[in-house]
Amino acid sequence: MADEVTGIVGAGIIGLALGREIAERRPGTRVVVLEKENRVAVHQTGHNSGVVHAGIYYKPGSLKAELCTRGKAMLREYCAERRLPYDECGKLVVAVDAEDVARLDDLEARAGVNAVPGMRRLDAAGIREIEPHATGLAALHSPHTAITDFTRIAQSFADDIAGAGGEIRFSFPVTGISGAGGNAGGNNGSGEGLEVVSGDETVRVDNLIICAGIHADVVSGLAGDDPGPRIIPFRGEYMTIVPEKAHMVRGLVYPVPDPRYPFLGVHFTRRVSGDVEVGPNAVLALAREGYGRADVSLRDLRGIAGWRGTWRMARRHWRTGVREMHGSLSKRAYMKAARRYVPEVGAADVVRAGAGVRAQALDLDGSLVDDFRVHRLGRVTAVRNAPSPAATSSMAIAEYILDVIEGKKSV
Repeated sequence: MADEVTGIVGAGIIGLALGREIAERRPGTRVVVLEKENRVAVHQTGHNSGVVHAGIYYKPGSLKAELCTRGKAMLREYCAERRLPYDECGKLVVAVDAEDVARLDDLEARAGVNAVPGMRRLDAAGIREIEPHATGLAALHSPHTAITDFTRIAQSFADDIAGAGGEIRFSFPVTGISGAGGNAGGNNGSGEGLEVVSGDETVRVDNLIICAGIHADVVSGLAGDDPGPRIIPFRGEYMTIVPEKAHMVRGLVYPVPDPRYPFLGVHFTRRVSGDVEVGPNAVLALAREGYGRADVSLRDLRGIAGWRGTWRMARRHWRTGVREMHGSLSKRAYMKAARRYVPEVGAADVVRAGAGVRAQALDLDGSLVDDFRVHRLGRVTAVRNAPSPAATSSMAIAEYILDVIEGKKSV
């Protein structure tokens, strides 16, 4: 009898972590990862800030909180085993006004319930002990928040899959899926195989997991999944501090996040390369892969505009959208908010760097989806939303999704 074949759409860190988990847990299963690009980690994985989160922000008892705690521990151990970069440079979450201080109280309570290791509250003097050039009224210090290189981790996961007899098939944009059966929340399928199509090529698999990130809703739709939540692309733009002033940030300096949004706000991030970045902002992109302001896709725009949730979101948050766009166009405006935390770094001290695109899931009612969404469609499992801290949690997410597929956990 031939080995079972599990297909995975998407060679980002979630898809690759899943492939690795399947290869380890089910030695008789052959894993085939289907990726439309010519290498791993091209999109969200390769454009994030490299931060390994400690679990400060997430609602206690939520899947995000649970998976972040476990995922961080697993990732740290994996990086040590594979000699991959992992630097516990620490993070400050800084309150600069009275409203921030009230929110910081809530964050401190969350961090306590989530058992964030080593967390402590600082006053203004304590802030300067950790980050001499930062200012604020109070802060939370997470000494075990770390930085890493998620592209290298993704490549290592891919090597693990190949070493177990699996395959990463590049330049394979999925254009069709047949034989899925079932509906969202569906059944175990008919027992027949699936065909995954890319142009004239077809790959036959017994089971399929869709981890398509920014294209998750489109690829899932090929298997008959529901249209919602729709993926709306938000571009996050970064600045890099000039080398002469990079020493002014030792680790990570974050604002207290606005609880209305799943974004953490513009922050200072030291990278494992030694560079220090400022960002990202959050600007509605005009293409799913809209890394630049001039990147426009009419097809993607029709999809954004044709989703009623987009207009409901816009009515609620248009003022924030205008402010973010202003910061995108003006370096001075971009750095105005950042200087509240590190005043000595201004517009003249940064240069424009890269950008990433966040796959923000949006419900029909205009709500920004802030937790994991996994749909079952017979023999197809669709990861419809894997929000930050997805990279931190990737190994734990893989465990969870495979448990769902095996019936050990429910979605």
